[in-house]
Amino acid sequence: MRILILCTGNSCRSQMAEGFLKSFDPLLEVFSAGTHPATFANPYAVAAMKEVGIDISGNKPKNVEIFLDEPFDYVITVCGGAREVCPAFTGNVKHRLHIGFDDPADAKGSFEEVMSVYRRVRDEIKEGFTTFYQEIKSETAKLHI
Repeated sequence: MRILILCTGNSCRSQMAEGFLKSFDPLLEVFSAGTHPATFANPYAVAAMKEVGIDISGNKPKNVEIFLDEPFDYVITVCGGAREVCPAFTGNVKHRLHIGFDDPADAKGSFEEVMSVYRRVRDEIKEGFTTFYQEIKSETAKLHI
């Protein structure tokens, strides 16, 4: 199963969601991209994921355009900006979903205050994508009966 997760910058939410899905099932082909990708994965997102044992430090933000000619079972937007652009995604997509989350990059304050926002969003992403994974896993199981 091929899954593409879209966000605006591809530095926080989509990277965390990609990390969680890959940790749930190594057989999934999971990619993430942005409509306006950042130059590097957000260090707070990397730190928040490291706290739960998932290393996304080697991930690089990618432009969604590199995936336009590829087929996907699911394209999932995780932020409002990408959701607006997603209908223009011209690749072969079976299912389009939106599982939205606050942008932790908007957090202000001390290191600990900012990290608390990243941890909250990380935990919400884990919950949202756990639910998604359980749903696709049960659908896939029904197809193989």
